[in-house]
Amino acid sequence: MAQRHPQLHIHTYYSDRFVDVVAEGFDCAIRVGYLQDSTLIARCVGPLYGKLVASPNYIKAHGSPETPEDLAAHEALMQGTESWQFMDGENIVTVHPRGHFKADNGTALLAAAVAGLGIAYLPNGLTDEYVTSGALVPVMTRYPPPPAGIYVIRPPGSHPSRKVRVLTELLIECFEQSAHEPH
Repeated sequence: MAQRHPQLHIHTYYSDRFVDVVAEGFDCAIRVGYLQDSTLIARCVGPLYGKLVASPNYIKAHGSPETPEDLAAHEALMQGTESWQFMDGENIVTVHPRGHFKADNGTALLAAAVAGLGIAYLPNGLTDEYVTSGALVPVMTRYPPPPAGIYVIRPPGSHPSRKVRVLTELLIECFEQSAHEPH
């Protein structure tokens, strides 16, 4: 990036906290998931695929949910009070899971799932290594979550700043390259 854009300076702030881009003075933010309607300008830079996972010990103790309705009897590991969506054929089914463990960070939710505290809905990029090792197992695979997106969002205005355009282009390139690499 430095060779292609030597004048570009990027100051990043990493948090899973929902930030108010306008009020907090950010040039842009990266949002992951399903976007709510907003006055912000959004550009999708890549897809995000995820799944439900739990530890083998959790499944042994509590069983594995087979349908979205079965989740009501399970501990969900969540960021807050979000709803989870699943595909049932062409239809989207929305559930409002409940649980006693909440964290504003995907890595913390991952650790809770590995520890056997419940079922987590996490991106494949976080869970693949743990599924491969057997520390986590996918659950409810007949009802996959619909793909989400990774978005660069910015305040409304006629044109994005050069640095926001460059960052957006670089992220699009990155996700296009990773889509063509063998996994």
